[in-house]
Amino acid sequence: MPTRYAVFADYHQFYLWDHGISPDPPVDYSEADVERRIKAAAHVVVIQPERNMEVPVDVEIMDAAPPLALDAWDHVAEASLDLPSGRMEIHECTGGSIAILSVAPGSYRVRACYGGLGTLSEDRLDGDDHYRLTLWPAPWSDIAILKQYDGLPASR
Repeated sequence: MPTRYAVFADYHQFYLWDHGISPDPPVDYSEADVERRIKAAAHVVVIQPERNMEVPVDVEIMDAAPPLALDAWDHVAEASLDLPSGRMEIHECTGGSIAILSVAPGSYRVRACYGGLGTLSEDRLDGDDHYRLTLWPAPWSDIAILKQYDGLPASR
């Protein structure tokens, strides 16, 4: 069962990272990084919501990869996250820690699902966008875009 968090996505981003390491998030973004809406570096995954506001984020940790439900989402991306401390932190870009979740130490796959992206107001401050992050133990792998949203990403 997922847990819902309200995450302030200042600068259109927030992080999942290893709490024991608290890495510096990446700061160099290419146009492709913005279109993918996800970026990864050592011990951190950057999730890039469409709104630069508080957004609803459901997080679930599973034992194995969940079935794909691409029709339910506008955009779906995956990245790998190493969590050697066994403590995954959800951290806002300019805010602080939202939660620290205990997991078995190891490598995880993060599936980020983005919904309601077409509901944003013209000023992109209001909308019914929502996000679901699912993690499960998996060997490291490159970022994969399972479904690309055709709308323009928010300006970063």
